[in-house]
Amino acid sequence: MTKLIFAGLFTEGSTDVRFLESIVRKTLEDVAFECQGQIETEVKTIEINKTGLGFVEQVLMASKKGIDDYGIMFICVHTDSDDETDKRVIESKINPAIKSLNEQNESEYCKILVSVIPVCMTEAWMLADKELLKSEIGTELSNFDLGIHQMIESIPNPKETITNAIRIVQSDLTRRKRNRGLDISELYQIIGQKLELSQLENLESYRKFKDSLKSAFKELGFLY
Repeated sequence: MTKLIFAGLFTEGSTDVRFLESIVRKTLEDVAFECQGQIETEVKTIEINKTGLGFVEQVLMASKKGIDDYGIMFICVHTDSDDETDKRVIESKINPAIKSLNEQNESEYCKILVSVIPVCMTEAWMLADKELLKSEIGTELSNFDLGIHQMIESIPNPKETITNAIRIVQSDLTRRKRNRGLDISELYQIIGQKLELSQLENLESYRKFKDSLKSAFKELGFLY
């Protein structure tokens, strides 16, 4: 008998979800493959009106909406670390959100939280396969020439790094091709869809997300 797992995904922004939706879905499928029996997974992106709400309040609202609208079994909550480690954001955001969820009625709120914390931001994960990135922005320039040669999770502003790489490529093109006007916003979804999980496995922050996901599967009794 096939078992179904419904997961919610709540992200900081709309550009984040375009990238992370595919990554979370593929990782869910990867972890489900380790389970006994036939497992099917589905990711439901949760959108709420965040106006005037703090992080914990947002997570609570997304958790309730996920239960009400989709019957989710756990919720993947994304927040960038905006730092060289995830320590600060776990202490200031994730742990308070988990504490607050644990205080809620389990029939009304999804109480299992899986943290998704790229270091320093989502765009760092987009750099996990630099050859894929270069293919999508249409260049054979070296990583050094593009300024993407550093260790990925040591880059303080990966979004700016990718934007600068695009600018370098554009300046290297003929005027006719340059008019195409590639923007980083065009890359989130396509890279998220094409990026192999094996490349992300090289990043500690991704491995922590996957471990958190496995813990959710174990809590639900799907993985031992």
